[in-house]
Amino acid sequence: MARNAAVERKNLITVCRFSVKTLIDHSCFETIDDSCSEFTNFAAILEQVLTHRLKGQVNWFGFESPRSFWDFIRVACSKVPHNCISSIENMENVSSSRAKGRAWIRVALMEKRLSEYISTSLRDIKTTRRYYEDGAIVLGEEANMLAGMLLGLNAIDFSFCLKGESLDGNSPAVIDYTPYLKFTQSSESISSDEEELRTLGSGSEGSTPENLGPQFITDEHSWYNKCKRVEQKFRLALEQKGYLEELVRLREAQLAESVAQNKIVLQRMEETDLNHKLEKEQLEFIILELQDQLAVLKNNDLRSRQELTAHLTNQWPSPGALDADAVALDTLLYRKHCGQWDEHSFQSLEQLSAEISLSSTSLDPLHSQKEGKEDTPSLLGLCGSLTSMTSYKSLTSLKSSECLASPNAEINSPGLTPF
Repeated sequence: MARNAAVERKNLITVCRFSVKTLIDHSCFETIDDSCSEFTNFAAILEQVLTHRLKGQVNWFGFESPRSFWDFIRVACSKVPHNCISSIENMENVSSSRAKGRAWIRVALMEKRLSEYISTSLRDIKTTRRYYEDGAIVLGEEANMLAGMLLGLNAIDFSFCLKGESLDGNSPAVIDYTPYLKFTQSSESISSDEEELRTLGSGSEGSTPENLGPQFITDEHSWYNKCKRVEQKFRLALEQKGYLEELVRLREAQLAESVAQNKIVLQRMEETDLNHKLEKEQLEFIILELQDQLAVLKNNDLRSRQELTAHLTNQWPSPGALDADAVALDTLLYRKHCGQWDEHSFQSLEQLSAEISLSSTSLDPLHSQKEGKEDTPSLLGLCGSLTSMTSYKSLTSLKSSECLASPNAEINSPGLTPF
């Protein structure tokens, strides 16, 4: 069983290779279209290769129905850029899957992309195993050979009509093997035949001129066979030349595309480096500017603090003078309240302040302890309360008002009216 499957695969691949060579030879003399028998045979062979061990489609009832290779091509070749799958799906005169598959073969040949489609579909191993059974040509080593031999068809210009009877999907494709079964006599066989003819012609009549005819015919056939062999070698060389030229063209296109992509990547890298350098310079400039602004703010803050300290120091009097004036004012108010005011005692608030400052020394607890005297009720508590801002303001108002200017004047304040 394994031998039969291997022989079947080998026969299909060999016949496909022969059909490709025949197409290339025929394209040197005529245009390849639907009327070309070589193309018809090639299309049938390719269809048989792509249908080899193709899994059937299971319906709702569990029965398996035959499937066309178009179901596999439609899924596997959908990732090919600028593919013709959607165009074939939208064709009005093509309805069956087999007809769509045949139309795809013709369109791919006219686009010179049949090898690209086959290579892309064979690389999708997951999809290929889903549609084909084990032992299929597309799952074996012959698949790479198939994609390589189809590459030579890109050098041929095809012209097809997609509305003819060739797209009929009702009849299966049949391969004609007769063009590839021609017998070619080997050189050893020709030599043995010539020896046999010489032996037969060496009899009694071998020296007559009439016996020279078969030898001349044999020489003519040998030259004809030699010419045929040379012609075959020439065609083979021509086919290889076309294949190599197409392969070189494809590699040059891929190299040009890679070079263009490399240039684009290098240009993007240069632009990115330049942008990074500009951003770095801008960030460094911003950092320096912020540092300068911070230094200026620190200097302004220090200067403002110094100015505020100097302003507050110059605005308010010293604490000693403030306490003396406050005590003098409170003493004056107390005496007026008690009716002990003496017009001739103090001519000014300064004299009263001087007296109070002298008496405060005697009121100091430490001073009294040093002299051994007891603490007597005094104005110490009252004087302590006169260090506030209100007392200082009242002292200033008394300096400028009638309290010190005319001691005999009547005090209208309700809080200072004598009882």
